[in-house]
Parts: sequence; structure tokens; C-alpha cells
Amino acid sequence: MKVGIFDHLDRNERPLHAFYEERLRLVEAYDRGGFYAYHTAEHHATPLGLAASPSVFLAAVAQRTQRLRFGPLVYTLPLHHPLRLVEEICMLDQLSRGRFELGVGRGISPIETAYYGINPDHRQKMYLEALQILRQALTQRTLTFHGEFYRYADVPMELEPLQKPHPPFWAGAGTPDGAEAAGRNGFNLVANALTSEIRAMTDRYPGRQRPDLRDSRDDRPLPRGVQGHAHSHAGPGSLRDHGRDRRRGADHRTPRLPALAPPLPSSLSHARHQPGRWGPAAAV
Repeated sequence: MKVGIFDHLDRNERPLHAFYEERLRLVEAYDRGGFYAYHTAEHHATPLGLAASPSVFLAAVAQRTQRLRFGPLVYTLPLHHPLRLVEEICMLDQLSRGRFELGVGRGISPIETAYYGINPDHRQKMYLEALQILRQALTQRTLTFHGEFYRYADVPMELEPLQKPHPPFWAGAGTPDGAEAAGRNGFNLVANALTSEIRAMTDRYPGRQRPDLRDSRDDRPLPRGVQGHAHSHAGPGSLRDHGRDRRRGADHRTPRLPALAPPLPSSLSHARHQPGRWGPAAAV
């Protein structure tokens, strides 16, 4: 079993410059402790997540770690220009010598999308178009695409990822239909659901029934692991308190999984970290 970390970077009382530095020191400890991967959420205009530009924060992660794999969970594709994003992905994969994990999605909050002047009803179509663009641009020398929202004609792709044909894709899902769609795309899956609902999702994850389906990167069998997350308590307060904090400025829900997490390696006890009310989530 591989253990990773899913981190919202929730706001705490520390000044922002200290908050980011302390979080990076914690990520260094994850690297020393042998964790498999570190993922960050993308949120905007809410204290729920302060990695509003995942690529900026993850560029620092790339330089502060040696073995830890990392990536966004997820890039909110409707809020990113696809051409700019594919260049950032290539740079992060090269800077980390092939440790980048690429999470993509349409975004959970219509309010955050609307702040950017984007009609939330267009999120799914924009996501699907942007995903097609990423898959083409990461594997070809020129980009040509004609869609409803994005259009490109013979754009030279000067940058390329280190991992071939592209970094591993990740998708988040909260329903069996979402799990099935992720698997058929050859994506790793992050399950955001009650523990009682996870089995229904894994049963629909195609790798369980279709051993002939292959990972789109390197023809390996489709990944069968499902990653869930649980919040670990890092200070006084209750789930109800945390729910109020999360809802400030956005329509986010309270955590849906119990506060369970595996013990951290002893090397993490030396990390200089001042967590907020809730720390990063441990994911397995």
C-alpha cells in the first residue's frame, strides 16, 4: 500500500509568508518520511485553500524534495488557459525529473467559477475540451484544436514532459458513474465519498472487470487502487466548527469521512509546522 497526502492548505492564523514556508518544511518531512505523493487542492476566494495557483506552490515543492511525487488535485481546467497550463505541466515535470502527477477536473464550486466571470453551466464542456487539448499538446509537436471554447491552429509545442507520453492523470469522483469514467480514461482515481459508498465506486472502476484495459501512458494494466482521504485533527474545535470555517465565502460541504489517519513516520515529528484548525489529510 502506498500512502500519500492530500492538502487543502487551509488558512490559519500565521502570516502568509510564514504559512507557505512552514508548509514547505512539512512537505520536506513527507519526502524524508517516505510518503509516495503529495497533492494540493485548488480553490479561490475562500480560506479553504491557499494554493490558488497550484503550479507556483508546486514549483517550490519540486525544488525542496528529492523523491516525493506531487501534483494538483485538481487543476480546475475551466479556470486555466489550456496552452499556458500545458507549458506549466511540462516545466514542473522537467524541474522535478519526472515526479509530477496530473490531477484534472471541472471544479467543485460554481461560486468560485463565477468569480472568474465564467458561466458555471459551461464548466463540464470547458473541462472536456481542455482535457482533449492537454492530451494532444503533451504528446505532439504541434497543437491544432477547434472547439466551442478553445481554438488553436498549428501552435508549436516547444516544451515537453519528461515522463512519456505524459505524467499520470488523476481524477476525483464522488459517484460510481464518475469512477467508471475515470477508469475508462486510464486515470488514477481519488474517491470523495462516505466509506460505505466506496465499494460501489471501486466495483465500477473498470480495471476490476476489464483486465484488458490499459494505462494510456505505458500500456500497464489499468490502476486499481482508489485513494480516499480523511482529515486529521490538528487543534481544538469540532467538525461543526470546521464546517463553518469551510463555508465562509463558498458553498463547500463539511468533511464526509471520519477523522482517521495512519500514524505519521517518526521523522515527521521534527517538522516545524504550525497547522491551522485542521491539518493535511492522509490518503491511502
